[in-house]
Amino acid sequence: MAAAATRCSRAALGRSAAGSGAVARWRRLLLPDGSVLRLAPARGAAAGPGRTVTVEVGGRKMELSSGKLARFADGSAVVQLGDTAVMVTAVSKTKPSASQFMPLVVDYRQKAAAAGRIPTNYLRRELGSTDKEILTSRVIDRSIRPLFPVGYFYDTQILCNLLAVDGVNDPDVLAINGASAALALSDIPWNGPIGAVRVGLVDGEAIINPTRKQMSSSALNLVVAGAPQNQVVMLEATAENILQQDFCHAIKVGVKHTQHIIQGIQQLVKEQGVVKRTVQKLFAAPEEIVEYTKKLAFNKIYAVFTDFSHDKISRDEAINKIRLETEEQLKEKFPEAEPYEIVESFNVVSKDIFRNLVLNEYRRCDGRDLTSLRDIKCEVNMFKMLHGSALFQRGQTQVLCTVTFDSIESSVKSDVISTAVSGIKDKNFMLHYEFPPYATNEIGKVTGMNRRELGHGALAERALKPIIPQDFPFTIRVTSEVLESNGSSSMASACGGSLALMDAGVPVSSAVAGVAVGLITKCSLEKGDIEDYRLLTDILGIEDYYGDMDFKMAGTNKGITALQVDLKLPGIPIKIVMEAIQQATAAKREILQIMNQTLAKPRANRKESGPVVETIHVPLSKRLRFVGPGAYNLKKLQAQTGVTVSQLDEETYSVFAPTPSAMHEAREFIGEICKDDQEVNLEFGAVYTATITEIRDSGVMVKLYPNMTPVLLHNSQLDQRKIKHPSALGLEVGQEIQVKYFGRDPTDGRMRLSRKILQSPATTVLKTLTDKNSIVLGGTVPQSSTSSQ
Repeated sequence: MAAAATRCSRAALGRSAAGSGAVARWRRLLLPDGSVLRLAPARGAAAGPGRTVTVEVGGRKMELSSGKLARFADGSAVVQLGDTAVMVTAVSKTKPSASQFMPLVVDYRQKAAAAGRIPTNYLRRELGSTDKEILTSRVIDRSIRPLFPVGYFYDTQILCNLLAVDGVNDPDVLAINGASAALALSDIPWNGPIGAVRVGLVDGEAIINPTRKQMSSSALNLVVAGAPQNQVVMLEATAENILQQDFCHAIKVGVKHTQHIIQGIQQLVKEQGVVKRTVQKLFAAPEEIVEYTKKLAFNKIYAVFTDFSHDKISRDEAINKIRLETEEQLKEKFPEAEPYEIVESFNVVSKDIFRNLVLNEYRRCDGRDLTSLRDIKCEVNMFKMLHGSALFQRGQTQVLCTVTFDSIESSVKSDVISTAVSGIKDKNFMLHYEFPPYATNEIGKVTGMNRRELGHGALAERALKPIIPQDFPFTIRVTSEVLESNGSSSMASACGGSLALMDAGVPVSSAVAGVAVGLITKCSLEKGDIEDYRLLTDILGIEDYYGDMDFKMAGTNKGITALQVDLKLPGIPIKIVMEAIQQATAAKREILQIMNQTLAKPRANRKESGPVVETIHVPLSKRLRFVGPGAYNLKKLQAQTGVTVSQLDEETYSVFAPTPSAMHEAREFIGEICKDDQEVNLEFGAVYTATITEIRDSGVMVKLYPNMTPVLLHNSQLDQRKIKHPSALGLEVGQEIQVKYFGRDPTDGRMRLSRKILQSPATTVLKTLTDKNSIVLGGTVPQSSTSSQ
């Protein structure tokens, strides 16, 4: 059964190419010498005006068109839903690439003009890719890559260009459908088309391609990519801990609606008369070399894969030793064979032996049965100074997770374009995943984050986000560093992250665990259908490499929080997906039981070394003194103590301190700048006794109570007569006078007092000040005064 999956893909591709049944028109060009040159039609371009197909998906119309824009590309398509439109182009070289893999590049770019905005960076143009763009590119790649013929090593590029965004419909699903249409309408060999929809769950009802407003109240964000005959190609989901039966129902509904899109694309292909190109070469191992490799190495490879004492490193070393010996013999036997054919022949034999052990003997290379987990060990509180930490070990996969708290101001700020295009807002929970080269005993550059690390981190983040409390007063950053890797490090990150959050005292709603499930299939050589299959729980790295599926699911004891399914086949039946969910659910519960033995619930209190948050009440009249000119006081406070001050409303500020000692210093600092700034509740129109503290040319400085900051009583308010200096009235420092209070100036907050008004015969009430009202740190504001006549 060598390379059964390869034949399965090729057979399907042959049926797709043969079924087009149409011939493109040739054009004639009259040359100056009178001869006629026949020109083949442009690849992927319709011989005539653009064609459009309208498909009804979820009660709304989706428009797919081609032949009008970007006609030099091998394939081009525009997909529109509402007023959101995405153009996708596909171009593939006709000469093979030097790389021995499928060199596919997918680039999804958010254009500011599509959202009616101008980029806010200093160049005012689109620069590097954002996280959203990279993650969407990965989703498109995972949806279309399995449908390329095996051995198609030709540089291929898919570009997704946002033409218009209405802020209602998300363009990422449209981009998947656009990529499918562009490839199907091109002459590039591809076993499509596929269709993709987003499924939401609002009030228990599945909604297809929900609007942004509907998604804000949805408990599920599921993207389904489906192939003809209700096959599943790719799944990606974030869920608010929904039940398994609701999740399975949403998948079935999504796959059903993808068929409408597939039919629409097939109609466009039929109308355009697409003919697939004949490729120069599909890279594959010759049968003759494969058979000779079996004679040379079958027993040796079989012995390694059935020796359960091997670990990852020793098994790889043993196989590589056999590989080198076998390749030398193959080069002597087939001196004219290409290097790729020699290498690939050994790979085919190794893969065949490995898969047959699982299919026929129900044996895995580490001795486990098909549903067993590897040994799991958990530790928490690894380092005292960390806010939270955990070490999660599953077999030879080891992940160290840490939790760090910071101020709300440290949340991830999305740019205006991402907000306008995708509705992404600031988030105060993030998970960052790191995969250093030593995790697999390799040497490599330790540079910035790559696409793989971003994708794995995003999956683990989606798994944990539903259990984070909405009103948590800190921004939370979880870091996951893979120390050893032998499969499923992203799901180990979800498990370790859950433990670290509980160790940090975050009141999570429940613990989360994740597991990866693999698939080994046997395909019919005639029909290309799956004849037999085996699902593997908690797969190793080698099982992922030789297998057909990487199915990752995370959730709580109650339900599911995240799912990601990647396939190497052009599609699998829904039945296999349902079985994988059931198998993953059983494994998830078993993992949670082991985790609970280490830490069953969040710690009651955060660690002493952790940060502190307090609130300050600052009356409007004292805000200038608290903040200082040009925010001088706040800047000085932050520089000296390390705290962060953020304004919550007009009179309330939040003070974040990284440690309790820093908060103590901040209290002293605030007390120092505000110690003489006490204020009582003054009644408008009341008369108070004021003490003169200073004589000035323009008036006198007075205090209404001892610790008050003196205010100016201007000459014009001292007497009904016009005076040029207070000495004309015989006023002296320390003298008590009676003044009337008229509130504060609305522009600068200065107190307005008058002595002149009291010289009228009107009856006045003298107020005696007792209770004080001040800038309060972490408390309430007293509001009372007494009066006497």
